[in-house]
Amino acid sequence: MPRICLVTHFFPPHKGGIEQVSFEQSKRLTKFGYQTDVLTSKIEDRNKHPAEGINVYNFPSLNIASRFGVPYPIISLDSYKLFSQVIQKSDIVHAHGHVYLSSYLAGMFAKKYKKPFIVTQHNTFIDYESWLNVVENLNDFVVGKSVLKKADRILTVSNETKKYVLRLGANKTKTSVIYNGVDTETFHPANKKENQNKLGLPTNRKIVLSVRRLVYKNGLGTLIESVPYVAKKYPDILFVVAGKGPSKTLIEERIKELNIEHNIKLTGFVPDELLPNYYAAADYFVLPSASGEGLPLVLLEAMSSGRTVVATIVGGTPEILKHNKNGLLVPAKQPKAMADAFCELLSNENLGQVLGEEARKTIEEQFAWEKNVDQLREVYEDFL
Repeated sequence: MPRICLVTHFFPPHKGGIEQVSFEQSKRLTKFGYQTDVLTSKIEDRNKHPAEGINVYNFPSLNIASRFGVPYPIISLDSYKLFSQVIQKSDIVHAHGHVYLSSYLAGMFAKKYKKPFIVTQHNTFIDYESWLNVVENLNDFVVGKSVLKKADRILTVSNETKKYVLRLGANKTKTSVIYNGVDTETFHPANKKENQNKLGLPTNRKIVLSVRRLVYKNGLGTLIESVPYVAKKYPDILFVVAGKGPSKTLIEERIKELNIEHNIKLTGFVPDELLPNYYAAADYFVLPSASGEGLPLVLLEAMSSGRTVVATIVGGTPEILKHNKNGLLVPAKQPKAMADAFCELLSNENLGQVLGEEARKTIEEQFAWEKNVDQLREVYEDFL
C-alpha cells in the first residue's frame, strides 16, 4: 500500500480551499489503495480520522497572522520530531502551498530521508495593497523559493498559478497544471423554489449568491459597491453572501452607509451540507475576487450547480469561465462593470439560462474530482 505524507497548513474541519482540495483528493486516493498520513496544524474540534485510510497528525503552532486575515501558522520547534517520524515511513511527501513553514520543513525532511517531494501551489500573488505585500514578497523569496527548489514535481491549479511559481524560479520541466475538481453529484441543478423555502429565502426576488470568506482578497468591497447601481434599476434584487471572516464588521458598516440593507444579506458561516441548497436557491452567482486566486472551488461548485456566474478576471478563473459562453467576466475592482453585468442578465433571462446550462456542461466534461485524482495518481506513479 503506497503511503503518502500529506502536508498542509490546515485540514478539515478547518475551512478553506487548500483544506478542501487536499481532503477531496485524499479520500478518493484511499479507494485506489493509498494510505494518507496528514501533517497539519492543531486546531479546535480537529477530526483525527475524517475518512477511512486517512490519519491526521497535528503539530503545535501559533496562528498570530490570523488577526490580519492571513492563514499562516508558525510551527513550534516541538514539531520537528513529529515531521521526522511521519515522513521517514512515507513513500511520497506531498505539500500544499509553497510559502508555508510546514512545506519548508517537509521538504527538508524529504531530502534527508530521500523521499520524493511534490508541491501543489494553489494561489497567485495576493495584492493586499498594504505593508503585508512586503511580508509576502519576503516570504516568497526566503521560504517559497527554497520549497520550490527542493520539489521533485510542482503541480499548480491553473496556468496563472504556474506563471507565478515560474517567476519564483520553479523548474519548468518539473511544473505542470492539474485543475481543481468538483463533486458533480453533490453540486447539481435542483429546484430553486424548494431550496429557497428550505433556507427561508424569498421566492419572489432574484437572488445573487456569493460564497466568500470575509477577507480583502475575496473582493467583497467591489461586490458591495456594485449593489446600489443594480438596486437602483432592480429594487428587489437580493445579494446573499455566505461566509465569515475578519472583515465582517467593516462590511456591515459599509452596507449601512450605502443604505442597502434591503438588498444584501450576510448569512454567516454555512455548513457544508447546506451549501448545495444555497447554490440551488440562487438565480446567479458572483465571484468578485480582487487578487490571489488560483482556481476557486466555489466557481466550480456554482457552475456545477448550473448557476449563471459573473466573475472578475483574476487568476485562473478566465481559464474556465468564458465570457458570453458559460458565464460573464468583468474587470476586477470595478463595481460599475459588475453591476452592468447583472443588469444585462436581469434584462435578459434567456441569456442567464443558456449560460448556466453551458456552465454545467463545462464541469461535467472537464472538472469532476475523478479526473483530477486520476492525473494526481499518474504523478505519484512516476515516483513509486
